[in-house]
Amino acid sequence: MSTASNTTPASATDATGASREALAGRGSTVAAGLVAFALVNLAIAAMLAFAPHAFFEDVGPYGAQNDHYMRDLATFYAALGVGGLIAYRRASWRTPVLCLLALQYGLHTLNHLADIGAAHTRWLGPANFASLAIATVALVWLARESARPLEVQR
Repeated sequence: MSTASNTTPASATDATGASREALAGRGSTVAAGLVAFALVNLAIAAMLAFAPHAFFEDVGPYGAQNDHYMRDLATFYAALGVGGLIAYRRASWRTPVLCLLALQYGLHTLNHLADIGAAHTRWLGPANFASLAIATVALVWLARESARPLEVQR
């Protein structure tokens, strides 16, 4: 005769379908960083889509403003943001999504390095480059940390 156990397997799910593994990792620095970057990407997407002139003037004054391309870029940022929020709920998505974010931010940083003096406001080129470089380093750290077992993640 077997006795019932009070423990459930790590793959058990809650009422919303989230695994215990995912729930265990939600309080981690990785989860917090992932949500922060997801929300930043969604905010950038919203600004690009709904206030392209403000974005161009205040954030990205490079070349001539093209609202169509800015809305195209908004769709990419929105997809990254939604992917980040999904990865928050699904631990198995975290490392791939964070690696994709790190790659995108790294490439974006290189593009800003190439155009560092091209911003219409002189100080904005170096400031954009520096902020993107810092974000890239943070994303690389989050991606590396997310690859560690949930029990030891910070």
